[in-house]
Amino acid sequence: MNLKECYEALGGDYEDVLGRLRTEKLVQKFVLKFLNDKSYELLCKSLETGDYEEAFRASHTIKGVCQNLSFTRLYESSHQLTEALRAGWSEEAAGLAERVKADYGRTAAAISEFQKGLEG
Repeated sequence: MNLKECYEALGGDYEDVLGRLRTEKLVQKFVLKFLNDKSYELLCKSLETGDYEEAFRASHTIKGVCQNLSFTRLYESSHQLTEALRAGWSEEAAGLAERVKADYGRTAAAISEFQKGLEG
């Protein structure tokens, strides 16, 4: 899988990020760093413990990273969750949190597959 195919698999906009970061090498560098970001773990932990203020901050961070990397699908769901959490916990936020988890899983799987191709 090449980087463009990775973006297709994760529901991102490869041309947009390439226009922003200018080189595929730089895009690749930041895409691979995404899996090391702890914001998703913080989001999950905060949701489990009921710390919705911290969950808001974590989802806001995920949203920003995804916007910068043009991870469109995960950006959209994390943006919606961020806005829902802005007002506190709700049934809407619960559903959106599940959507973010699913979208994050697809994103992480695509990046992992891309990374394996680089190593092998």
